[in-house]
Formats: sequence, structure tokens, C-alpha cells
Amino acid sequence: MNPDRRSFLHTTSQLTAGALLAPSIIGAASEPLKPVRIGIIGTGNRGKSLLRTLMHVPGIEVTALCDIDPDALQKAAAILAKNERPKPALYSKNETAYQALLQRDDVDAVLIATYWQWHAPMAVDAMKAGKRPGVEVPAALSIQECWDLVDTSEQTGVPCMMLENWSFRRDNLAVLQMIRKDLLGQMVHCHCAHSHDCIDHWFFDKETGEDRWPAEFLLKYNRDQYPTHSLGPVLSWMDIGCGDYYDTLTSTATNCFGINDMFVRRFGPDHPNAKRTYAQGDIVTTTIRTKKGKSIVINYDMQLPRPYDNRWMVQGTWGIYSESRNSVYLVDQSPDYHKWESFDPYQIEYEHPWWQQTIEGGHGGTDYLELKLFTEAVRNDSRPPLDVYDAVAMSCIVPLSGDSIARNSQPVQIPDFTRGRWEGNRVLFGDV
Repeated sequence: MNPDRRSFLHTTSQLTAGALLAPSIIGAASEPLKPVRIGIIGTGNRGKSLLRTLMHVPGIEVTALCDIDPDALQKAAAILAKNERPKPALYSKNETAYQALLQRDDVDAVLIATYWQWHAPMAVDAMKAGKRPGVEVPAALSIQECWDLVDTSEQTGVPCMMLENWSFRRDNLAVLQMIRKDLLGQMVHCHCAHSHDCIDHWFFDKETGEDRWPAEFLLKYNRDQYPTHSLGPVLSWMDIGCGDYYDTLTSTATNCFGINDMFVRRFGPDHPNAKRTYAQGDIVTTTIRTKKGKSIVINYDMQLPRPYDNRWMVQGTWGIYSESRNSVYLVDQSPDYHKWESFDPYQIEYEHPWWQQTIEGGHGGTDYLELKLFTEAVRNDSRPPLDVYDAVAMSCIVPLSGDSIARNSQPVQIPDFTRGRWEGNRVLFGDV
């Protein structure tokens, strides 16, 4: 992998004022943009990261902030002050304080960056209040929550967007362009993964080993806890929701070995967490068969030592793309028969209009793009690039994988959240 590509994939610094975007991305206009007034619910690490990125999105006013932690709330307010923005209204009384934020006349949309279990209820409440939610991943944790999101959006007419930033990666969008131009032929199979060792810093405190908020999910559940980063680009590559849809799912989990081993290595065998029993298996492998006879394999891999890797691979009747290899092979086009060639020239030739050059900043600039496109949809009263059906198509893997594992990896029927509309829906994501 070349250094420039590695830099893009792994940069985690925030979007800075010096980060450059082409005019077509910025959307420069001769007249001032109508302001989009944003409230943020959840101002922890992810909420503050989104807030910093919003400071570079044109035409944005952040009018209200909410968090149960007063310290986190003040730190978020300080970001606005540092950027010479008006002081926002602050809400921190209790876990339902966000309800008051949703009633404000100066809030058009909300970003929800709270603990997972609050995502769906808050998004539902936002839609009922007439505020467009941009909800962090996953958008739902149960099938009922998935239906709640779909039903509420349909009943209120308020769109809901899940903030799955890997859908907006530069390389993934170039692959989408190649697929749309038929370079890979008929899509047949896709593999994707979230391979990210998060045990010693995200699930548990790095210094003490004490539980952080996601730890409870490892204790209670055995499932793919975090499938959306895997599936983000796959939905558009495989036309899920617009020409094809999921049919059945099977999931298999290993036993849990890595969490206890990490505690013994890092903190010693007497650490309380080294002796606990965790429900979550180290590796979960989910296989989906679509209604049109294609297959998708998803790996959850967040508990064993390893470098970060999404392992995207999409295979068609005329060729294959491998993210891990940074390579493609196209029949009758690649120069060497049955040999990989570099993806880099294709990245340039099939650059998506949303990208004109690499953007340095939060998650490689993807946070900026998703927030800009979200706020443009609010301003224009238009469909967001990822809608509520995309949100639940990615999120439903959480509960369904758990169901299949609990049934000894038996197939599970996947609900059709589009109610059959997938057959006639036209392709929308990335259509500019």
C-alpha cells in the first residue's frame, strides 16, 4: 500500500481550515447560504468531533447542545466559543433533557452521538418533533427499533439519515463509479469486515481496564455489534434497496478468548475483568443471501490484536476489486492474465464528483462530506444521501446476527423494510 493511500485511510486528525476541497464540493455560491440550525445531542468524543467538523461546513449555526455530562457539555460549548460562534443553549438536567432541545424553534435538525441504546429512540422523537435526525451508527439495536424508525419517517414525512462515514470514502465511491459503468459486470459477491482492535481503549479504559460504556454489550450479547462500517459501501455496490434486497442471514461466532487474554497480559490474572465471562465471541461471520441470488459476507473482528482493516472485496462476472490489496482484475482489460493490477489509476479515472482531491481531516474527510450532504438535504428539503431504509438495512444485522447465533447458526429471514419497493426503486446513493 502506498504512503498516500495509507495516510488517507488512517488519518484521524480533525478537519482543519487548511483542508482543501474543490469548488464543486464546497458548493460556493454568490449569495449567502440559508443557515441550517443544528442541535447536537451527545457531546462526548464523537459529538465533539462532529462539532469541530461542522465548524468548516458552510451555512451552519449550532444553536443547542445536550449531554448528561456537564463537563462534556462545557467542552463542546468551548469549541463554539473558540470559533467565535454564538453561545448555544445547553441542556444537561437528565437523560430526557434532549426533549426540550427538540421543541426549540431555532433547531432544524439534530445530530445524535449518544450511547447506542439511545440512537433509535432519540431519532424517533426528533422526527415526531419535525427535526431531521442525523444519527450515529448503528441507528438501531433491535428489529422493533428498525421498524420504529421506518414507520415514524413514513408517517411524519421527516427523513432520517444514519451517519455512516465509510459510505463516503474516496476509494469506495470510485469503486461505485466503476460498478455503475459496468467494469465489473454483474455483481455476484461481496466481503466486508470491521477488523479493529478496540478492547484496550474503546470497550475498556486503557490505563485501568475499567469498563467504558460499550463494555456492557460484550457482557450481554453475542452478535455483530458494529456492522455498519463494513456494510456502508456494500449497499450501493450491490444495489440493496434499489434492485435487490436481503433474503436470509446466517451467523456464526467463535468463543470468547481475546478479552480475558488481554486483561491477563495487560493487567494481570487478578484483575476483576480477567475473570469475567463475556457473551461476545471474538469473531462473528455473517453470510447474507440476497433475493437475486448474490452473497455478502460480513466479519465482526474487534477483540483480537490486529491492525485496522475493512477487507472490502467485491466480485462480478467481469472482474474483482480488493481493498486490502489496493488492486483490481478486469477480464479482457487487465494487462496480465489473471494477475492483479494497481487500483491507483482507476481511483483517478473514476473519481466520484463528490471528491476532487484527497481531503485531510476527520476520518479522511468523510465526516465533512457526510455532514455537508446531510445539511444540504436539510436546507433543500430533499432526500439525504443515506435514508432511513439504508440505516435499517445496515443496523438490522446487529439483532439478526444474534438471533442466528442463538439458534446454532440457523438461517434467519431478514425483514423487507422497504415493503417491496426495492424492486422498483431507482439507484440514488452517489447519483449526482
